Amino acid sequence: MRAIPPDATILKVLVGSQAHGLANPDSDADYRAVFVRPTAEMFRLDAKSPATRWSKHDSDETAWEIGAFLSLAVQCHPLALETFRAPVLNANTWGQELLGLFPHVWSPKRAYDAFLGYGLNQRTKFLQKKDGRPGKYAAAYIRVLYNLCELLETGTMTVRIVDTPIGDTIADLKAGHFRMGHVIDLAEHWTQEACRRLGGCHQQADLETVNDFLTCIRTAFLK
Repeated sequence: MRAIPPDATILKVLVGSQAHGLANPDSDADYRAVFVRPTAEMFRLDAKSPATRWSKHDSDETAWEIGAFLSLAVQCHPLALETFRAPVLNANTWGQELLGLFPHVWSPKRAYDAFLGYGLNQRTKFLQKKDGRPGKYAAAYIRVLYNLCELLETGTMTVRIVDTPIGDTIADLKAGHFRMGHVIDLAEHWTQEACRRLGGCHQQADLETVNDFLTCIRTAFLK
């Protein structure tokens, strides 16, 4: 019986506070990765390999199988789109080609809906003071809305948020220097700005190109 080769990681990036430029001495390192299952394994009766893996030790890592990752990407999930723009730690040839798909995976309305939905989730955690860290969620709430505005206006987004015009504001929010009403006002401003920019964004996803890539990598990993 032929041995099945192990899953292959094709991309690993730095995310979280280290990538956002908001880390303090106590901040952990957070990573995201994309891996590929051997295609032959997917045809086995006992195939149960998960589409997403998490590991938590001194650092946190979330890893997606390529199919699951691209599905999230074309749905414009903020964490998937951020992975395309985050600092790259390791990327083989397949990983580099994957990064090149960024302009093909996202579309304006899907990005608008997905980022607003993610933002509302952060808003809920902020208002509930989840984990006793409302500043963390306030910063994430405003950051994702700002990134949406960037994406709709420029076709890209800044992961190192501290380098943007709202960097100081985000840093203050994360440090807990805010009034609740101010956070809500900021969110309303950037939500309205995103709505305005949505009307002028004519980006179109190219799912055929994305599917071609997925077919190629599945074929390559069949051997």
